[in-house]
Amino acid sequence: MKAASLFNFISQFNVQVALNPELIFEKNGRFFLLNDLIKPLVNRDFFYAGVYLGKAKAGKFFPSFILLSLLAKEGQANRIVIDRKSAWLFICGRDVLRKSIVRIHGQAKKGTNTLVLNEFGECLGFGRILGKVTGLILGNEIAIRNVSDIGDFLRRER
Repeated sequence: MKAASLFNFISQFNVQVALNPELIFEKNGRFFLLNDLIKPLVNRDFFYAGVYLGKAKAGKFFPSFILLSLLAKEGQANRIVIDRKSAWLFICGRDVLRKSIVRIHGQAKKGTNTLVLNEFGECLGFGRILGKVTGLILGNEIAIRNVSDIGDFLRRER
């Protein structure tokens, strides 16, 4: 199955998403989610169809922000909600400090990936948990390393 890298990536967030493998279309390492109406119309010579999920390159999967938003809507997904100031800093490529975490949903174990949301529930990207994210003492230690955020596209335009 060519979509194995996609499903392996999704599983890192402790979430079960009902994506029908028959409706996932891969072209040049890029994955698109189609529906029953679009699938018969798609041939191999297309640029974009349905919902773009991300791309696989050298065995590594790079998600689209549409996919991250879909994962964030799942109730059991690993999610961290951060405060307003930290949300802005995260979008600018910064890591998340422990004191900036407002709420934790799902597993928050060291070394796992987590979705990063603002206080409005909007997915800003994802990061890797570096250390303890809960506790009585909320310090200035980095708790989550920024892996990908919605500001990346704008930073690449320089």
